[in-house]
Amino acid sequence: MTLAIMQPYLFPYIGYWQLINAADTFVIYDDVNYIKKGYINRNAILEGDKAKLFTLELLGASQNRLINEIEVGNNAKRLLRTIAQNYKRAPYFETVFPMIEKILIHEEKNLAKYLENSLLDITDYLGIKTKIIFSSSIEKDNSLRAEAKVIDICKSVGATDYINAIGGQDLYDKESFMDHGLGLEFIKSDLDVYKQFDGDFVSHLSIIDIMMFNAKETIAAMLESYARVDEYEYITPTSAVL
Repeated sequence: MTLAIMQPYLFPYIGYWQLINAADTFVIYDDVNYIKKGYINRNAILEGDKAKLFTLELLGASQNRLINEIEVGNNAKRLLRTIAQNYKRAPYFETVFPMIEKILIHEEKNLAKYLENSLLDITDYLGIKTKIIFSSSIEKDNSLRAEAKVIDICKSVGATDYINAIGGQDLYDKESFMDHGLGLEFIKSDLDVYKQFDGDFVSHLSIIDIMMFNAKETIAAMLESYARVDEYEYITPTSAVL
């Protein structure tokens, strides 16, 4: 069983969804400390021909509190107006915007559960079948940190392999995982441009942008458009670049 673990992000970019799709089980890392100015409660959309950051308001946000101890604020309607203003001419706006609206105005106030709802709604839309669970629901040694804690989670749920985004190469050591009978791989997105409006292509935006400009069938191909990386070398490209 292949496991992936990530903090919950707000409408993350395509690489996050590729990681979920590549795993049998995806763990929402909700019982770790909140990180300010990260992507837990913000992301980027297209505004004209540039990237524009948008931020979900939080209550009680602090790097001294766990993600699942923080509440969502009250600026969802303002965010919806911003998204609508920038994407109302996008080809899939009428299909995608109602889902975004449902996600943002969800009545759940716990940040971890609010973001879980977002992940579940979007994975359903994208046709991803991966099982999603909270790290806080897993019996583990919470005194462990970093790589040791990830390995402990893998062993607790019976995983045979751990898969992570390419940035994890600086965090995890293959030998350490092998010592515990676990495989370790990374994935690196390998995507071509897609048509937005009439300006130059703006990359690394929220999944909102991809859903607004691409059919589900096209996004399904994007989910498979990455390279598997083992010990810092490309091993198996899973599909051609779109």
